[in-house]
Amino acid sequence: MNIFSNCLRHRLLRLWKIPGTLLLLLSVHSLRAAWDFASILQKSDALYGPATPEAQQRIHAWQQLLLTLRSADEQAQLRGVNQFFNDKIRYTEDIDVWHNVDYWATPLESLRKGEADCEDYAIAKYFTLRQLGVSEDKLRITYVKALRLNRAHMVLTWYATPEAIPLVLDSLTSTISPATQRMDLLPVYSFNNTGLWLPGNQNNKRVGDSKRLSRWQQVFTKMREEGFPMDK
Repeated sequence: MNIFSNCLRHRLLRLWKIPGTLLLLLSVHSLRAAWDFASILQKSDALYGPATPEAQQRIHAWQQLLLTLRSADEQAQLRGVNQFFNDKIRYTEDIDVWHNVDYWATPLESLRKGEADCEDYAIAKYFTLRQLGVSEDKLRITYVKALRLNRAHMVLTWYATPEAIPLVLDSLTSTISPATQRMDLLPVYSFNNTGLWLPGNQNNKRVGDSKRLSRWQQVFTKMREEGFPMDK
């Protein structure tokens, strides 16, 4: 997590709040095109080998979650998605799952394994909520320092409006709380498909394109290979 280390040294910060001038452009990409799970399962089996019966059950449950929540209000979607992944996936370090110190898994990879670390939970929740229709300008994947654990951590944050204090969807708890109530988390940087931000940098102004995050771009590449319609 080299970016985390650099940001932690230079940007350890105090503000979660995002000024109204920073409203992100609503993504018009085809992320919400229908997911053909039959094709996705076929392609993922070709990529990764046959899924176990347990993995198939988790993926089927994910498909059912999308069907169940598609007409729910946004708060219900946040609660449902957060609870689903916290329940279905066991926290495991990357080195033990992938034999790699920092591997960013797709949602499908995480569900096939049934194991993930903090980045993978946040990524899975992000793409699921996007597929349910939650606007990209409301969602950011946020690196934080978990102060009680004294380590880097990742969460998903949701903004009702650009100026609102975000809600935090965290693999450490199924309780969704405003960031101001998560004094144990210190924001370091955040990103989504349209940008990269450093909290406190010139009033939280956008500092770059998320394309600079190679692992994030690799997630999109892998999801396309898995059969998800991810054209950008």
